[in-house]
Amino acid sequence: MRRLTQAPNMALATLWVDLLCEDGMPATVQRQYLGAAAGHLPPDECLPEIWLRHDEHLERARTLLDRLRNLPQHRWQCVCGEIVEGGFEQCWNCGTLMPR
Repeated sequence: MRRLTQAPNMALATLWVDLLCEDGMPATVQRQYLGAAAGHLPPDECLPEIWLRHDEHLERARTLLDRLRNLPQHRWQCVCGEIVEGGFEQCWNCGTLMPR
């Protein structure tokens, strides 16, 4: 097993592990309960960690996480008039996809 990275919180750790597993890279979250020890241990040692089951997935997993952390940001107006901002490529109001 190989440690891939620390996550800033459990929500992101769980999301990243799910996406890695979906892409064929078995991964687990470790240290998920150490947040309760913050104050007794250094805070950076209490963050959840993502571990890969197979070392050979390390570079592919780093590439996937890099893409997830750096999603392109958009600002566009939908045909329904809604302004859509951020990494969204679909209008939340009507479901129309962002024009290319």
